[in-house]
Amino acid sequence: MPDNSVRKTFRTALGVFLICSILVSGTSVLLRERHSENKRREKLRNVLIAGGLYSKHMNADSVFQKNVIQKIVELETGLFVSENLHAELLHPERFDPSKTAAHPELSRMLSSEYDPAGIRRQPLYMPVYQVMRGDSLSQLILSVYGKGLWSTMYGFLSLDADLATIRGFTFYDHGETHGLGGEIDNPDWKSLWEGKQAYDQDGKVTIRVIKGKVNVNDPLAHSTIDGISGATLTSRGVNDLVRFWLGPMGYRPFLNQFKQEKNAL
Repeated sequence: MPDNSVRKTFRTALGVFLICSILVSGTSVLLRERHSENKRREKLRNVLIAGGLYSKHMNADSVFQKNVIQKIVELETGLFVSENLHAELLHPERFDPSKTAAHPELSRMLSSEYDPAGIRRQPLYMPVYQVMRGDSLSQLILSVYGKGLWSTMYGFLSLDADLATIRGFTFYDHGETHGLGGEIDNPDWKSLWEGKQAYDQDGKVTIRVIKGKVNVNDPLAHSTIDGISGATLTSRGVNDLVRFWLGPMGYRPFLNQFKQEKNAL
């Protein structure tokens, strides 16, 4: 074969390779962006679900922007943080608990004694979502997560304006067994949380998930949730993560601070 034919073949192959590389890279970037946008929309949708604000035919983005104020809280102080502080990782819309927990400056290691939720490293900052009715707070939605039987379960817990009564609870990401632990997605089970008391009058966490059914005659029935049949470890995981995030290592300092400022108005 003449040398010019070899060179021509080589140049053609190289050209095809470069074009294919560009197409693959471009497609990868587009898919990554689409995946990120879908993930953002799914999280937004679940915030609305936790707040009882979602319906299938609504424009979720529009409802969210109109009714919800997103902020980042420093857990230890209970104060809102500046938007300029680690702007990328601590942006409310893009906040990812697992990424923040992996950042050494934005998280802390937990010993097993202080880690009932099984998360090992805890973000120093977490997002909160204020649902407004006019100029007044209607409910406050908290981001929560912790270990189940097979997976880390990520969800949102909504508190009424009294900051003690649960308005809604939903998970947006988990890998629990379908038909067993996966029943945390069952609307009937999630509805059991509505109206339950997260705290007593002294601010102590009272909400709990038990094994079996709640006895309606139990004096603590107002703060007790049925366990999921056949999913004891998942139920225990939900119990532990909720109590952890509502406690002093979680949102308690913020809720105390927020309540003081709210009462001062």
